Amino acid sequence: MTTTARSSDYNQRFSGMTAIVTGAGSGIGLATAKMIVEDGGRVVAVDLLEDRLAHGRELCGDSYLPLAIDISRPEAAAQIVQKAEFAIDILVNNAGIMDGFLPLVELDDATWEKVVGINMTAMMRLCRAALPHMLQAGHGAIVNVSSEASLRTCAGIAYTVSKHGVNGITKHIAAMYAKAGIRCNAVAPGAVNTNVGGDFLSEMAAHLLGPIMAATTPASAEPELLARAICFLADDHAAKNINGVILPVDAGWSVL
Repeated sequence: MTTTARSSDYNQRFSGMTAIVTGAGSGIGLATAKMIVEDGGRVVAVDLLEDRLAHGRELCGDSYLPLAIDISRPEAAAQIVQKAEFAIDILVNNAGIMDGFLPLVELDDATWEKVVGINMTAMMRLCRAALPHMLQAGHGAIVNVSSEASLRTCAGIAYTVSKHGVNGITKHIAAMYAKAGIRCNAVAPGAVNTNVGGDFLSEMAAHLLGPIMAATTPASAEPELLARAICFLADDHAAKNINGVILPVDAGWSVL
């Protein structure tokens, strides 16, 4: 009977909670939003494309609250928090883009600004907008989606720098706000079956990194595997004493 009760509690671990999930129209974000809804929460689902959000709404139901917005806009963070009605228990910063594996000499300013702007600056702004409401409530869980590229050289310089920045922001928030009841962690995925483009736009990178990645990268994971790790870190019961962690979710790639 005890086991059954725990199972029932676990299945409603996010009951009454509000989560914000960016990039929630597909891939890891959609899988995470779906899991939170299934476990009793409601999700402000943020994505750039309305058709993806419409699909997510059909899949998840009324607890999936779609918001089509460009998170790179400076005013986007405030609008997202307002959509959550200022009650934010969980923030999942998942949205991100790749950079074509461009090394420094081949990098253009536009690519740098776009990749860093979406992957790091927009994430920082949303954390900054959400934190006061978490602090007022006395609790909150932030989970950022970093990357294997924050642990090794397996991407272009813009993406690599942006994901190192994600790790730094994650650890800083954990250090500064832990005593106020805030937990901030990150997952570092390896290869995942999503629609984020991973094509080589650099012959140099393809020559240097392509063979190494082909030889060492484990098979691509399904988004649900990342969603499980994200929801674990968002769970104030299961991960109550976990803060400031960058968790590789990569089938062991980071130890090769």
